[in-house]
Amino acid sequence: MLKYSKIAGLVVFVFLFAMCNQKSKNEADKETILKGSIDITVDETIKPIVDDQVAVFEGTYYDAKINVKPKSEAELVNDLLNQKTKVAVMARDLTKDEIAKFEKNKINPRVTPFAIDAIAFISSKSNNDTLIALKTVIDFMQGKSDPRIKGLVFDNPNSSTVRYMKELAKVKDVPVKGVFSFKTNDEVIKFVSENDGMIGVVGVNWLSQPSPNMIDVIKKINVLSVKGLNDNQYYSPTQNDLAEVKYPLARDLFIVNCQGYSGLGMGFASFIAGDIGQRIVLKSGLLPVRTPGRKLKIRNQIIKDKE
Repeated sequence: MLKYSKIAGLVVFVFLFAMCNQKSKNEADKETILKGSIDITVDETIKPIVDDQVAVFEGTYYDAKINVKPKSEAELVNDLLNQKTKVAVMARDLTKDEIAKFEKNKINPRVTPFAIDAIAFISSKSNNDTLIALKTVIDFMQGKSDPRIKGLVFDNPNSSTVRYMKELAKVKDVPVKGVFSFKTNDEVIKFVSENDGMIGVVGVNWLSQPSPNMIDVIKKINVLSVKGLNDNQYYSPTQNDLAEVKYPLARDLFIVNCQGYSGLGMGFASFIAGDIGQRIVLKSGLLPVRTPGRKLKIRNQIIKDKE
């Protein structure tokens, strides 16, 4: 009797395993690199550039549907590690510990760099000073008061901008006094525009590509030029200063694909890293990882316009 029970249990296990494999195969069959539907989790500080890429991708490949889910960096990474999301767009590369966790679960994430972004410091137009030293901000992050800064304003306590600035300042936690946080970059921009002396910390893409309801608000703020820790010059988060590696708050953007098969995540990553995707990055005000080519038509004769 025990023998038959073991055999029956084995049959059930094999059946369930086959069903799971068939389900995964069916999901892969429904989705290819250019068709199907997928959810991608995106760092909220870089959402505008991803929205642009998705709009053009879906407009080019009509059978593809990409649902963008913006989250803080901490939430995004947690979702990746817990396999709640298969594709994510991040403002940093994976760490060694994160890669080790993926390998432990037999997952080989494909990481594709596609742009160079910048963290921008902003202030109200009522503040005539448009220059700031990075050391001044770092000192404030370390709890040292400064009459030139009434407060630092972040989008989210778990955001990539907070993590970035904490690493620069080499602090575990931000000061309790003088540091404010909201939920979105738009809320930070609006608050700073209405409060003199506040320094906002936002992803520059929110400034170069504001939503229609934020255009007038953007006109009320200054994007500050920043002096690095080992520099005597001030630089702005422009494409030129990013390309010349002069702006001290630059960061690389990546798309991380953990699907494990040739699905829409692979297609979207290839699109972003390709010619069209890189042109979209260039137009957005960020710096593409590779400069899109230009086609020149050379004529042997000059054709004069008819009078």
